[in-house]
Amino acid sequence: MSRLPRSLSLRLALAFALVAGVLLGAIGLYLYRSLEREIVWRDDQALLGRLERMQALLDDSASVDALRQRPQLYENMLGNRDSLLWLLDAQGRALIEINPPRLALPPLAGSDQPLLRDIGAARLAWRRLPGEAGLTLVAGRLLAEREQMLAAYWLRLWLALGVGALLASLLGWAISRRALRPVRRLTEQALRIDVQNLHRRLEGDAMPAELEPLRAALNQMLARLEQGFARLSRFSEDLAHEMRTPLGNLMGQTQQHLSRPRSEEAYRALLESSQEEYERLARMIDNMLFLARAEQPATMIERHPLALPELVGQLCEYFEGVAEERGIQLLDESEGTLMADAELVRRALANLIANALRYADAGSAVRILSGHEDGWRCVSVVNQGAPIAEAHWPRLFDRFYRCDPARAEPGDSGGLGLAIVRSIMQLHGGEVQVHSDAQATRFTLRFPALDAGGQ
Repeated sequence: MSRLPRSLSLRLALAFALVAGVLLGAIGLYLYRSLEREIVWRDDQALLGRLERMQALLDDSASVDALRQRPQLYENMLGNRDSLLWLLDAQGRALIEINPPRLALPPLAGSDQPLLRDIGAARLAWRRLPGEAGLTLVAGRLLAEREQMLAAYWLRLWLALGVGALLASLLGWAISRRALRPVRRLTEQALRIDVQNLHRRLEGDAMPAELEPLRAALNQMLARLEQGFARLSRFSEDLAHEMRTPLGNLMGQTQQHLSRPRSEEAYRALLESSQEEYERLARMIDNMLFLARAEQPATMIERHPLALPELVGQLCEYFEGVAEERGIQLLDESEGTLMADAELVRRALANLIANALRYADAGSAVRILSGHEDGWRCVSVVNQGAPIAEAHWPRLFDRFYRCDPARAEPGDSGGLGLAIVRSIMQLHGGEVQVHSDAQATRFTLRFPALDAGGQ
């Protein structure tokens, strides 16, 4: 589970504080190191200058003893109790010493050039004086004052860093609250949309560019929800209408036969008629269950190589009796194989063939063709008959839709046959298309060409 706060404003405020803290800390550290180097450089220059002045005093004095008799000269030069001074002979003994804290000098390397070194709590500069006496002049300064000043400066930097981070977080929170105002407006608009107001859309006036894709996506989602809700409402109405007809027939016939005594033959006729209505209801319920299962996101199909001539031949044999009754010839012109679910393809083709036989002209032919088209494996059912107006094409595959409800027959699928065909093709990742004119009506199943075997 994430430990970040759920509030986006608080996250942005913390981000502002973090960035400000890192930036101010880096700047403060740079300034601190720069000040430290500058102070060290100035102290070193002061120590080297003190060596030069003491050497000048020694050069102007008659002897070291004469200088030792006049300590006020170099004591005044030092000026404060943080300064140190030694004049050492060749054996390292102090001829002149100003050492208030009584520091012990470590062994110092002899050099004609000035040398600098930290010893404990002091900074020393020394050099060997020219001449045969082998004298060494040492100047020093205690580091306590420098360290106190740097420590005070470091403390002020940390205080400035804390105050800066706090101010950055407060300003970041205020800025983020203002910047997220369009999100709150978007939320308020979304809350006003309910089932009765699915036609409303999220307005884009003064919407930031970063939120425009989100607003457009939400509006597209609302449009899909409105269309789905409208289809669901139409489906409920169509379902009630379709089921009311057979139920009304059953109730009417039953009430009529129960109104007075009937013969055994009359009751048998009633049961046979009721059996047809029951079968119609059973087919409708079975089709609705199939459609409901096919639309589940987790629905999977098993694809296997399928010999089209064999499958189409079985269907032609099954519909042979119906075709002969109507004087229609079934022509199997399919070839090759197809990677698909055999049972589902059989059901889809059966629905198309039954539909073609129902509306084909007597004495004509219903052809089942197959082929390739731009990476698709196509199977078509073609019949000759009254053309379907182009205005009906977009809705042909909707549930319970009929171009001419008056032409519904007792054995039809209740307006669900073509809807089942579309669902089957969607399960296969394909599509179903229709084209109709005065010459012929063609329904085409387009399957993705998944392998080289579908020749």
